[in-house]
Amino acid sequence: QAQLVESGGGLAQPGGSLRLSCAASGSMSMFKSMAWYRQVPGKQRELVATVPKTGYTIYEDPVKGRFTASGDTAKNTMYLQMNSLKPEDTAVYYCKAVLESDGAPVWGQGTQVLVSS
Repeated sequence: QAQLVESGGGLAQPGGSLRLSCAASGSMSMFKSMAWYRQVPGKQRELVATVPKTGYTIYEDPVKGRFTASGDTAKNTMYLQMNSLKPEDTAVYYCKAVLESDGAPVWGQGTQVLVSS
């Protein structure tokens, strides 16, 4: 069964940077797409970036120009480099993948990001 594990969250100052990791239990080739989401308590989970198997990554407006998603297939890991962090980026960040085989979603457990001075 495919699993995703996020790491790299923590405390950052406004204007600072963090890099999140999303490690897959197997080859990322089993996914037809991956994505990063975030959620603030009391609010709906929101999409941050969509990483298709082929093609370009799509970033949502709040993070465009500041966040960069990338992947390392040798390590079966996806990353989210977050620069110029703002207090409003504070959230639990989740990675999600969609299985190529049946389209089923796979979610990680989330990692907390706190941006505060």
